[in-house]
Amino acid sequence: MENLNILAVESSCDETAVAIVRDGREILTDCIASQVAEHRIYGGVVPEIASRKHVEAIYGLADEALLKTGLTRADIDAVAVTYAPGLIGAVLVGVNFAKAAAMALGKPLIPVHHIRGHIAANYLAFPELKPPFLCLVVSGGHTMIVEVEDYTKMRILGTTLDDAAGECFDKVGRVLGMPYPGGAALDKAAQAGDNTRYPMPRSKPGENPYHMSFSGLKTAALNTIHHASQVGEEIDIPGLCASFCAAVSDTLVPRVVMALKETGHKQLAVAGGVAANSVIRRDILAAAEKLGVEVFLPPLSLCGDNAAMIGSQAYYEYLAGNTAGMELNAYATKSILGETL
Repeated sequence: MENLNILAVESSCDETAVAIVRDGREILTDCIASQVAEHRIYGGVVPEIASRKHVEAIYGLADEALLKTGLTRADIDAVAVTYAPGLIGAVLVGVNFAKAAAMALGKPLIPVHHIRGHIAANYLAFPELKPPFLCLVVSGGHTMIVEVEDYTKMRILGTTLDDAAGECFDKVGRVLGMPYPGGAALDKAAQAGDNTRYPMPRSKPGENPYHMSFSGLKTAALNTIHHASQVGEEIDIPGLCASFCAAVSDTLVPRVVMALKETGHKQLAVAGGVAANSVIRRDILAAAEKLGVEVFLPPLSLCGDNAAMIGSQAYYEYLAGNTAGMELNAYATKSILGETL
């Protein structure tokens, strides 16, 4: 199906976004209203504030998207929305807006899982990428290794059993006094540090060799900071950041290498906000080169939350017949495979 214009909505956390995507591969526009400034004073996302800001921004962003493309409402062929997972109040704002828009326009409503959207960001950046391939998803709320067998058929090889990698970056950055979100500042500080300065754990939880755990690493980093404060020592911030980044990368990259060898895939995509981390990007590229694997790293603009990625995945969900009616609900937790957690 060609020339299918999808109006896509994303509101799962602290970015309100509306995009128009054509045929799953072409971004006509991607309008984003960030809430970072509102949440920075609290050191993290406040769910009630996020929901309120989504309500304030979403209608204007939809109008802006149409204005920027020169399209009219009649040119929209379907409406897509993130329906899970995320902050429930925030997700509900997007779901209710999308349901109203689909009903008013008389167009199909396409529910999209947020993580499937992150994976699909690679389709926008790399038109040549097609399933099957392996994908490492690393974001503020999720960390997993996914085998993408087809556009809507996926298999989870391994996932974090506790904290997501992105959450740990933000928490450690916050304790170090870095502005929210802490991941970018922590990555920048790490560039000048010695990654062997502080010992950091690399956990191996459970029987599944692909599963990960980051809570112990986060605790180790926080304890190191608190201990230095208690005994009056000055923390080597670049050294701590470099040591922390190395530990996260050492948790992720060997498991990805193992998965590539086991599955035989020669294409690796990386998705999610933590994919912007320079240490992880460097180590993945180096490991993939040794294996002769092609790596797809989306531009930084597509690593974070955006609606274009939702519009991309929505196209393939639509082709697979995965549409919804007005009974569509929002979910705070839901597996990428569809099961409610």
